[in-house]
Amino acid sequence: MKNRWSDAGASEFITEYGRKFGRERALRTCTSRLIGAEERLVLHGGGNTSVKGFFTNILRKRVPAVFVKASGCNLADIEPMGFCGLDLDYLKRLRELKKLSDDAMVNELRTHLFNANDAAPSIEALMHAFLPPRYIDHTHADAILALTNRTGGKEIAGEVLGDKVIILDYVKPGFELAKAVADAFDASPESIGMVLMKHGLVTWGDTARQSYESTVRLVTKAENYLKRKKSAGVNCIKTPTSVNVAARRYLMVAPILRGLLAVPAQDADRPFNRFI
Repeated sequence: MKNRWSDAGASEFITEYGRKFGRERALRTCTSRLIGAEERLVLHGGGNTSVKGFFTNILRKRVPAVFVKASGCNLADIEPMGFCGLDLDYLKRLRELKKLSDDAMVNELRTHLFNANDAAPSIEALMHAFLPPRYIDHTHADAILALTNRTGGKEIAGEVLGDKVIILDYVKPGFELAKAVADAFDASPESIGMVLMKHGLVTWGDTARQSYESTVRLVTKAENYLKRKKSAGVNCIKTPTSVNVAARRYLMVAPILRGLLAVPAQDADRPFNRFI
């Protein structure tokens, strides 16, 4: 994985956006675009990023805030306005709850935006709020998924990435995942990142560069492992299947597959909706 960080590039973002949005959001925008430039990081689901800072309200009071990527924004070309500002102190208190439905969580996020006209925050906004570090990067890196989405994936991920990376069992995204991630971080505060089994990677840091480079470093470890495994040799079919044999197999399998994909319908005359 190529490290795209550049001091000169970061300075350009500060010059362009720092005056209006602050240095932290300018650098957040910079490294978010670096992540978005790598399809191998964001192809599956896009990922999301955040930074903690302050928001000055209409009473001229500086309020702790977390700026999280809005749903629907593309990290590759995100602007500072693409990060929703939310009341950080309030969101952190939600961790005290035992349960919070998806609908209720979305309502809490919407009603604690600083700007009512902002797009909806990422569904993983609470994960960003509950984690203490200032910068959080969450990606769905291909190489990380290649480690976790297999038999024995948890053990493999731990072996490849090292003991500074938390490996968290799969939890459905939302409130439960946010709490599980925060609890795991509290138990290992010296960690540099966390693998969410069958989901992706989370890294963090006090600076935008630190968090971004942790992502690059861990994904590179996963890629190197996969390359070593590939170079060890793969059993290949030396004689390709003939077209006639493949056609006969297709005619046998296609009707079975079509039947398995059928969806029950509420119609006595046509009990199944079928796919072609």
